[in-house]
Amino acid sequence: MKPLDLLVLNPNGRKRIYQELSVSFAAIEPPTWGLLIATSIRKRGYSVRVLDADAENLDAAEAAERVVEAKPRLVAVVVHGQQPSASTQNMPAAREACAAIRNRAPEIKLLMAGTHPSALPERTLREEPIDFVCQGEGPITLLGLLQSSLDDRANYSNIAGLWFREGDAIRPTAPASLIENLDEEFGGLAWDLLPMDQYRAHNWHCFDRIHERQPYASLYTSFSCPFKCSFCCIASPYGGPGEGYRRFSPAQIIREIDVLVNQYHVRNIKIIDEMFVLNEKHVVGICDLIIQRGYDLNIWAYARVDTIRDNMLGKLKKAGFNWLGVGIESASKYVRDGVDKTFGARDIRKIVEKVRSAGIHVGANFIFGLPDDDLQTMQATLDLAIDLCPDWANFYSAMAYPGSRLFAMALEKKWALPDSWIGYSQHAYETLPLPTDKVPAAEVLRFRDQAFHIFFTHPRYLDHVARQFGKDALEHVRQMTTHRLKRKHAPESFAIA
Repeated sequence: MKPLDLLVLNPNGRKRIYQELSVSFAAIEPPTWGLLIATSIRKRGYSVRVLDADAENLDAAEAAERVVEAKPRLVAVVVHGQQPSASTQNMPAAREACAAIRNRAPEIKLLMAGTHPSALPERTLREEPIDFVCQGEGPITLLGLLQSSLDDRANYSNIAGLWFREGDAIRPTAPASLIENLDEEFGGLAWDLLPMDQYRAHNWHCFDRIHERQPYASLYTSFSCPFKCSFCCIASPYGGPGEGYRRFSPAQIIREIDVLVNQYHVRNIKIIDEMFVLNEKHVVGICDLIIQRGYDLNIWAYARVDTIRDNMLGKLKKAGFNWLGVGIESASKYVRDGVDKTFGARDIRKIVEKVRSAGIHVGANFIFGLPDDDLQTMQATLDLAIDLCPDWANFYSAMAYPGSRLFAMALEKKWALPDSWIGYSQHAYETLPLPTDKVPAAEVLRFRDQAFHIFFTHPRYLDHVARQFGKDALEHVRQMTTHRLKRKHAPESFAIA
């Protein structure tokens, strides 16, 4: 049997990240970035497997046993998030998996890649039980390693995007260039490498069919984001905020959807672009191809208040985009401007109503504890959420994610940061958000938890869910709000979801 060249490992930190919510409420996301890397390397003729320890619910020891049995030349532990916190909060699980592999088979070479390792490559290599860090997108660096002798350090300096040890020193190589032809490099995703029957959509994504959250898949139609919100770290693998924005062709996207629908019977799809509703030609091109197929899809994607156009909404709905995630963040323009989330004085209410008038549900995102927040502006944000009554609301505490400009600001100003990477999760026991000049971190977290409870038990919202989605969705929301999260830093808060 031909030796296995590369094993891509997605670590399992779900239980620690989401606590009780991990059992049935949280989504189980495909490791799409790891799948992109696996696809690219397999296209070069190398043998590749993906081990999704999260989807298979394997602990570190079980994952290590599977890795050792596979005997790969190289293991790439991909710590990549499909939203900003999801990379950093997975670092403890990645560390545990690497340590377990190292204890069982120290000869296996271990590499970490993803958003967090790209943001902090030197620190990651210094702190974790691994041999390499990949800074950047991944395929160019991994291909270079596989083409070389993994034990020959003399070759490492010629491999772009690599961080490695040389004695007690840590050395970086030249940055890897960004991949330009996305269709050629990543087209024909290797879905066969994933346990496709294990993935589960977000609960609200399927409010109209709450018992049909599987099967589920997620797709990129573009990489990076041209905007530069200071709290976002999503562009770390691409060179930094605003860098590296590129798109797949609509023709390639419909080919992927064809496979998902016809081979894996997927209806629920997440577009994980940081900003999908942006380029009209791109959006409408994808919608037109889906409409031509006549697929009955349930898709959600991200938009901004200032990127939503009337002429896109009809196409989006007809193509099956039933949800748009809209980053409102704060009711205060002053607070939003302070983190470069600038969309001026546009009427948020009118935009939300415009989306709803097209038959598209709104998932609104709000953040408490941004640097210019105080209790009054945070309360105004909660009041806005209740007034808008979106079909779903995500309430976040402000975090200085590694790779964001807010992280650099926090270090410069010596703001207290979590003492472990799991503290960057929004739902973990150890969660510790940023303080503001006027609100301590514990109070920010307490306010966030209480805001969640107030919103999701508010009669106005519950009546809306009952009318819009029916009794099953209403009962699901009621069950969700009975699950109380334990909080180390705000133990007396409501701590609901």
